[in-house]
Amino acid sequence: MHYNVEPLRTDQEIDDFLWAVSQARYGERNRMIVLVGINTGLRMSDILRLKVGQVRGKDRVMIMEQKTGKKRWLFLKNLKTELAHFTRYRGANEPLFCSGRGGALTVNGVYRVFQTAGEYLERDDIGTHTLRKTFGYHYYQKTRDIAGLITVSLTTSIKSTFHSQYFFKNHAKGQWLVLNG
Repeated sequence: MHYNVEPLRTDQEIDDFLWAVSQARYGERNRMIVLVGINTGLRMSDILRLKVGQVRGKDRVMIMEQKTGKKRWLFLKNLKTELAHFTRYRGANEPLFCSGRGGALTVNGVYRVFQTAGEYLERDDIGTHTLRKTFGYHYYQKTRDIAGLITVSLTTSIKSTFHSQYFFKNHAKGQWLVLNG
C-alpha cells in the first residue's frame, strides 16, 4: 500500500489541522502532539517516547532517536509555555502523551486521530509523517538550507532527505518541486 502523505504548507492548513485534532476526545493532547511534531521534526515514534520530566521547563533537551540511534538536540523554547501548561499536573516519569488507558500512546493511535482529523478537513493525505514533512517544508522555505535540513532531520544524504520526506508536489501544476535554492 502506498500512502500519499503531504506537509501542511500554509498557516491556514496548520490552524485547520490543529482545530481538527482538538475536536477529538483528547483534544489538548492531540494538539500538543502536532505542535511538538511541527516544531521539532521528530518521527512520531520519538515524540511518543518523550517523558514529562524531559521537557517540562526546558529550552532544549538531548534525545537519542529510536530509528537511527543518533543523539539529537530538541529546541523547545517556542513551546516552553505550552508544555508547562500541558504538563502542570503530571509526574516527571509519565509519558508526555498518554493513551486513554493510561500508558504511552502508540503511533497507530495517533494515526487514527490524524485520519479522523483528515476526514473533518476532507483530506486523504494526512498521516503521522505529515508533521515531520511540515517541519522540513517550512524549514526549507525559511532558510533554503539543504545541508541544515539534512543535519536537523538526521538523515544521511540529500537523496534520503528528499526521498523520505521533502519532495513536494505542486498540486496546482501537477509537478514535483525540486528544492535547489
